[in-house]
Amino acid sequence: MDSSPGLPLLPEALAYLLPADQEAFARAYEFSARAHEGQFRKGGLPYITHPLAVAEILAGWHLDVQTLIAALLHDVVEDTGVGTEEVATAFGKPVAALVDGVTKLDKIQFENKAEAQAENFRKMLLAMARDVRVILIKLADRLHNMRTLDAMQPEKIHRIAQETLEIYAPIANRLGLNKVYQELEDVAFLYLHPTRHKVIEKAVKSARGNRKEVVDKIKTAIEAKLQECRIQAQVRGREKHLFSIYRKMQEKHLAFSEVFDIYGFRIVVEDQRDCYLALGALHALYKPIPGKFKDYIAIPKPNGYQSLHTTLFGPFGAPLEVQIRTQEMHRVAEAGVASHWLYKSGETSLSDVQKKTHHWMQSLLDIQADSRDSAEFLEHIKVDLFPDEVYVFTPKGRIVALPRGATPVDFAYNVHSDVGDHCVGTKINGEFMPLSTPLKNGDRVEILTSASARPNPAWAHFAITGKARAHIRSALRKTHRHESVLLGEQLLEQAVRALGGEPVVEAQWERLQKEGGKGRDDTLAEIGLGKKLAFVVAKQLLTQDSETAPRKAAGPMLVRGAEGVAVRLGKCCRPIPGDPIIGQIKKEQGLIIHTHDCAQVRHYREDPEKWVDVAWAAELNRLFDVGIKIIVVNQRGVLAKVAAAIANEGSDIDNVHMHDEAGAYTSLYFTVSVQNRLHLARLMRALRSLPEVIRLTRVKGREERGVNVV
Repeated sequence: MDSSPGLPLLPEALAYLLPADQEAFARAYEFSARAHEGQFRKGGLPYITHPLAVAEILAGWHLDVQTLIAALLHDVVEDTGVGTEEVATAFGKPVAALVDGVTKLDKIQFENKAEAQAENFRKMLLAMARDVRVILIKLADRLHNMRTLDAMQPEKIHRIAQETLEIYAPIANRLGLNKVYQELEDVAFLYLHPTRHKVIEKAVKSARGNRKEVVDKIKTAIEAKLQECRIQAQVRGREKHLFSIYRKMQEKHLAFSEVFDIYGFRIVVEDQRDCYLALGALHALYKPIPGKFKDYIAIPKPNGYQSLHTTLFGPFGAPLEVQIRTQEMHRVAEAGVASHWLYKSGETSLSDVQKKTHHWMQSLLDIQADSRDSAEFLEHIKVDLFPDEVYVFTPKGRIVALPRGATPVDFAYNVHSDVGDHCVGTKINGEFMPLSTPLKNGDRVEILTSASARPNPAWAHFAITGKARAHIRSALRKTHRHESVLLGEQLLEQAVRALGGEPVVEAQWERLQKEGGKGRDDTLAEIGLGKKLAFVVAKQLLTQDSETAPRKAAGPMLVRGAEGVAVRLGKCCRPIPGDPIIGQIKKEQGLIIHTHDCAQVRHYREDPEKWVDVAWAAELNRLFDVGIKIIVVNQRGVLAKVAAAIANEGSDIDNVHMHDEAGAYTSLYFTVSVQNRLHLARLMRALRSLPEVIRLTRVKGREERGVNVV
């Protein structure tokens, strides 16, 4: 590669560009060379060799001149005195936007390196959502850095290699850049596990020699069969890359000798019809292994990849993996989105690969909008970067690709965020199924919605896609905040009454904010979450000394038991209406209601700032869970008798389990729903009247096998 100004790349590398574009590229090279003059890489080479190598990789993908110029300039803003405005003036705003998208946020202070790195990824991925060329430049940049990584310090090598394996290689795979994906994985593997890399590399070379004769015989047999069927095709040997062999050994706990598909074959034919004819010819030559056929032509992967995959019983007993595709499919499989993304004036139609990429990039914006911070955004993105897809159908027959393990909730959010937010149920293949059901290939999924429905906190336990999880978390945060504000308002009113003040007016809130306090809703939310004491905020608002202010008895806050996530009933004691109760303010959790005798709050009773005076509201239109333990004679039909007695008293059974007591007796543990203590007393009287019942007690908390868990 000639690095002299005027001819920075070999002419053939830029031959696809117009003469005017080649001149612009040469001008950008001279600009970059001047900016980086006197700078050197860790290995000792002039720094300009790096942006030039990045541009050369991108030229190999035949990307437009704006991308190549941005590649030459991608480090000038970060590492030299050149500003984005200067780049825009010299080469145009589109190039400046690309350079800015790749540039790190080095001028912003972060608490730690992880936070800074997460924010850099967020910036880069959002820039990519606006223009995919940003990530193509970054991938080429990372590819060259990985090729020259040995000049770095060991701890930096490990961090960069891990980052490549977790972020950049999966993005390359997601965009269909197969060669880049494989090289990034293999080089990262080399630096993270050098000994394992060396052992597997040696074993592959040995196997290549041992199996060469076998592979040649199979290749000859396949070529002969295709010729016999008059199918024009190229038959090529295909070798798994090292990291994919290592990953398969790790995931399936295999020794190297047990990995049979290290070598396979790729058959490239003229058109799609010949793909299926070739498949038939192969199945006539060697028997296919049931369940090992995949048609990625009819149902392409999300990154646009298309091929037929089949695994056959080879002539020597080992499984034989074959891929069949057209020349165009092969081009997309190797170069992915870069094979289609040509920025030409007048081009308006998008290829399927571009549409799929655009859809994924737009989902990044949805995830960003619903993520609390950069770290959470990156966490959601990582989930989407490791998909082992399942393909399901909408009621109208549209194919939707989702990660393996995805549920109808993930499907609903994939269709549209509004569908996910208002989802209430699902039909899978025409049958009502739980929303937590993992979807399988070929399922037909219908989502049932209601305008009044909202995301359920339980969904966070089984939704797996980044978009679904981000929406659910965001909705729960908004709900939690709203309820925290309402709770904070009640607590503040109670504190103001105790200080003898009048209801707080807007002018008092404005004055508090001018004195450095937060706004009304933010302050109330912090009170509701236990971050601030209502009594302290009340004194600030009333501007009167707590020593001289007349204290009045404030009435208790009324509990209805259905306030939401900001007011909760303690699981440690399960209070029900009629129980004497106390409210405990717990940081980040809001108000927890306990019984007076609950062991959890005993040590808080001496500190009045830790608890709130509460009482049950007069009208309660809901049922409350309570635990009871019944020791009964161990005989046939006793469980049915007890269950019937509970039902006769108008109580539902939510849970039941049992434990034998030395054979003669059995302990039954029930969670039942009651209206209040009177209802519970009636139920317990009815149960005591059964002759089989020896002893009956109320359980506070979750009692498991005779041990009371508080």
